Amino acid sequence: MQKIRKGDKVVVLTGKDKGRTGEVVQVMPKEDRAVVRGVNMVKRHQRQTQNQEAGIITKEAPIHLSNIAIADPKDGKPTRVGFKIDGDKKVRVAKRSGEVIDG
Repeated sequence: MQKIRKGDKVVVLTGKDKGRTGEVVQVMPKEDRAVVRGVNMVKRHQRQTQNQEAGIITKEAPIHLSNIAIADPKDGKPTRVGFKIDGDKKVRVAKRSGEVIDG
């Protein structure tokens, strides 16, 4: 089970966007990276294609998983993730508050 999944609210720990929060759009486990909405924005020169016009566009670049942490469901501060067996299911738990993180 992954600690960070698509749809999670995360906080950026280091880099130019330190302290910003966003939602995980995509996780790339092989590269240990994730794309977070509104974080790590970069400008790209886009060539014109059949369904897209040319110009400079801004989009999210992937950020390393070690530089983001899950936001605690209670107060929104960064927290580490633990695992607990709840009945017959394995669930993620916020170490800071002990609350279950619903994915």
